[in-house]
Amino acid sequence: MAPPPTFDFLSSHAGILVFLGLIVAFLVGMLTVWAVIRPSRRSEEKEAIYECGEDPKGSPWVQFNIRFYVFALVFIIFDVEAVFLLPWAVVYHGMVRCGLGPVAFVEGLVFILILTVALVYVWRKGDLEWVRAEDRL
Repeated sequence: MAPPPTFDFLSSHAGILVFLGLIVAFLVGMLTVWAVIRPSRRSEEKEAIYECGEDPKGSPWVQFNIRFYVFALVFIIFDVEAVFLLPWAVVYHGMVRCGLGPVAFVEGLVFILILTVALVYVWRKGDLEWVRAEDRL
């Protein structure tokens, strides 16, 4: 029986390295070409901030309500939960056939339980209410 062939890392990944080198060369070449041929006439109108065709009024530094960020973070957390539960659900059937069904089921329940505790915490803290009780006074 012949020994299995051994491949050097560089030789086995040479195609990927050449492709990456071509990508970098193409990008640098295109950026260089555009830097040479683009017009460079600066004006005050071109340097002005464009905001939906209107002249901007006031300061660009506006203080947003922090609840926008809290809602966004809670949404992202539960969106990531769905992303992690989908592969678990797909693999679950195979784990049942291997005899690991109860272990996989408990792992999924623990994951959901941790996220449920986080949701209850955020809910009890009042971060899911748009108008809090202390703001109503």
